[in-house]
Amino acid sequence: MVGDEPAGRDEPVVRDRARPEGDAAPGSPVKQRQGHARSATWTRRLAVTALVLAALNLRPVVTSLGPVLEEARAALGMSATIAGLLTSVPAVCFALVGSAAPRLARRFGPDGVVFAGMAAVALGLAVRPFVGTTPVFLTLSGLALAGIAVANVLLPVVVKQRFPDKVGMMTGLYSMALNLGASAAAAVTVPLAGAFGGDWRAGLGAWAVLAAVAVPPWAALARDGGRPAGRRTGQRAGREATPRAERAGRGDAAAEAGTPVRVARSPVAWALALFFGLQSSSAYVIIGWLPQIFRDAGLSAETAGLLFAVTSVLGVPLSFALAAVAGRLRNQSGIAVLLGAFGLAGYAGVWAAPAAAPWLWAVLLGVANCAFPLVLTMIAMRGRDGATVIRLSAFAQSVGYLVSVPGPILVGALYQHTGGWHGPLALVAGLMAVQTVAGYFAGRDRQI
Repeated sequence: MVGDEPAGRDEPVVRDRARPEGDAAPGSPVKQRQGHARSATWTRRLAVTALVLAALNLRPVVTSLGPVLEEARAALGMSATIAGLLTSVPAVCFALVGSAAPRLARRFGPDGVVFAGMAAVALGLAVRPFVGTTPVFLTLSGLALAGIAVANVLLPVVVKQRFPDKVGMMTGLYSMALNLGASAAAAVTVPLAGAFGGDWRAGLGAWAVLAAVAVPPWAALARDGGRPAGRRTGQRAGREATPRAERAGRGDAAAEAGTPVRVARSPVAWALALFFGLQSSSAYVIIGWLPQIFRDAGLSAETAGLLFAVTSVLGVPLSFALAAVAGRLRNQSGIAVLLGAFGLAGYAGVWAAPAAAPWLWAVLLGVANCAFPLVLTMIAMRGRDGATVIRLSAFAQSVGYLVSVPGPILVGALYQHTGGWHGPLALVAGLMAVQTVAGYFAGRDRQI
């Protein structure tokens, strides 16, 4: 019996040692957990790739055209007024098509809508350089811009859905990619055209390749069904918390607590809308006409493209810093006035002597362009609750984009009728002055 005891004690040990091997067998819980972890890691990496690729494609549709606008106008018989209309098309698309994005997302899912948007961008970019008439060129540009419009609205939604624990980091990542895409398209379009024998159509159409690369990752995410790109542990708690979180995000609780605020009756809301619209108008004038202004001053197309790229590159670090500083202040009026001063100085320099210090003018205008993250920060801070912020954002952006439309068109018309840039630049400087005043009132410590 004494000899039997060790064997009896060893049996449980043998069984304990065998259990991990059994758990690791195919179909075991351990294998299933390992499979889920690998799948979650793959999905997270796919989502990061898709976000970056989409962001890279949010601006080349517009910024690639400016450096070769002169050649495009000559080939298509496009007047300066129509070229000004082309620089306003993005604002129209963002205001009209972007407003439909939430409804489309509810029906098809955010990933599916962004996938369709990237496909539209690729198709528009691929075909538009090779058409022979201005109306068709404008139509295909509109198709690509419509795809960008829905992506503009839905990428933040995708970030919150896929990366609920890293919203800030992922938003910063795709914001940097957005500015990088804008800068690269401005700087590289002319060299790309040179690589194809100086053909502006090839330089413009080459950006369709970048858009096409973004399509497959979004197709894969759409098939994935929009699940968070992370481990699925704790899903029951997540499902229980989701309705409350969604209500808070939509502002339902605040809306149920009292009568919703009518933001259209608020002077603060109108100041924000005017500030948003005029800064957008200035940005589209810079995007559409700044390279042409420098070329008319005697600078080469390559240099003009690089100068415009400077205005975009500055947005990468400055947007982060500006939003961080503005978010810590209760009053942002001083920042709005300072940015307006940079813009007025930049336009004054371009008006007086564009070729004398072009890099300085480009830097000044690039700093002024950082009014965009400032106005977004102010919108978030002017609302008393989540519901008001949502309505305020929708009002300021929809009205603002409509306000931004006439500016670039008027600049093109004045350029065509006067044959120079003094009149158009005086108009833009006047709009910048109004923007500064609107920014002062929008930035005051007032809430709706």
